[in-house]
Amino acid sequence: MTSENPALGVRQEPGTTSENTAAALAGYQQALAVAPLSAETRRTYLSKVRGYLTWLATADTDGDPLTEGRAQDWAVRDYRTHLVTVAKRAPQTINTTLAAIDDFYTRRGLGPAAAGRLDLPAQAPRALDAKTALRWVRAIAAHPAPRDRVLALLPIYAGLRVSETVALDTGDVRLSARKGSLRVRGKGTTVREVPIHPQLRTGLQTWLEERLAWPGAGTSPALLLNRRGARLSVRGASDIIRAVAVAANLDEQDITAHVGRHTFATTLIRGGTDLVTVADMLGHSRLDTVRLYTRPSAADRERALNLLPYDR
Repeated sequence: MTSENPALGVRQEPGTTSENTAAALAGYQQALAVAPLSAETRRTYLSKVRGYLTWLATADTDGDPLTEGRAQDWAVRDYRTHLVTVAKRAPQTINTTLAAIDDFYTRRGLGPAAAGRLDLPAQAPRALDAKTALRWVRAIAAHPAPRDRVLALLPIYAGLRVSETVALDTGDVRLSARKGSLRVRGKGTTVREVPIHPQLRTGLQTWLEERLAWPGAGTSPALLLNRRGARLSVRGASDIIRAVAVAANLDEQDITAHVGRHTFATTLIRGGTDLVTVADMLGHSRLDTVRLYTRPSAADRERALNLLPYDR
């Protein structure tokens, strides 16, 4: 792809950056390994940066985007154009990619690229509608494995991110005679308390009893263990939720931990819960983030169209 930017005087031929892009990716992977980010974020950022560097290795750029500030800005803008016009990625995906590339360049000492984000459609995050949410909850209840039921219940009944779910320890679950709460470690050093819904309480009690017989029960503090007795990973948790959805004949693309978290927030807000309470339960420090859930969804727009007269 030819750069859309003015020449620097020295035109860089495809694949002739001062540092091999494979080496740049390897260095970034090492930096991510010790970065204070969730495993899911590290995996996403690495994937997005790998795509950018793969494109960069064959791109016709002005200067060296790996070492020169202006060349960096122009290359990222060109890649943004590529994602829009050639790859046809969704605006949210492109913005996530740009955030990953900014992280890559920041860790290289160049700082974020001067490339604006795309405007996003003003609609709520994707959540399950009431009918699908009920099907999902019934599918979880019918699943035979207590650990997997708890794993699938935590996002939709407690609003947890998948990284927060696997980070739970048995000591974070506090059950009394009738009530209970979860101590959740969120992003950074934040900690919040989330009340336990009765449906989740039953699942937790059943799993805690079965957990006693699992490998690692006496040595690992993790609430959710894998079959080897170690803490369940983010990838393992995501695969399990996907498998539960497939077993219930639900579209696994629509059923993820993040969608469960969005469904939790959307249900509370549309049920009349104030934004401050929802923000507190989700672990958000800014109300603007929670206000996204008050926006109309695609389903809301479809229902609005159904109100119009239709002459058959």
